[in-house]
Amino acid sequence: MRFAALAVATTALLAACSERPLRGSIGPSPDGKTYLAVVDDNGGSCGPMKVDGQVWGHRIGEVAPIEPGRHTIECGGSITFEIPHGVVFRFDYWGP
Repeated sequence: MRFAALAVATTALLAACSERPLRGSIGPSPDGKTYLAVVDDNGGSCGPMKVDGQVWGHRIGEVAPIEPGRHTIECGGSITFEIPHGVVFRFDYWGP
């Protein structure tokens, strides 16, 4: 019985982790529009952060409107990621 409970808990945890995008987390937006919040500035010493080639003029953690689809973020490296329609995407992972 104990093994079965552990197996169920492990399966649920793994399923929950697989739903999270690699580069951040998503949640529904309150109005059906699409938003981005950059919550990690890759150490903060990379100069101006850019999203899609433009300086990101928002504070760390500030939610700002963005078009759904493929985007590139630059700050000491360049990363491409996908933002689905109608969500708040919180970018928080610069790793490989």
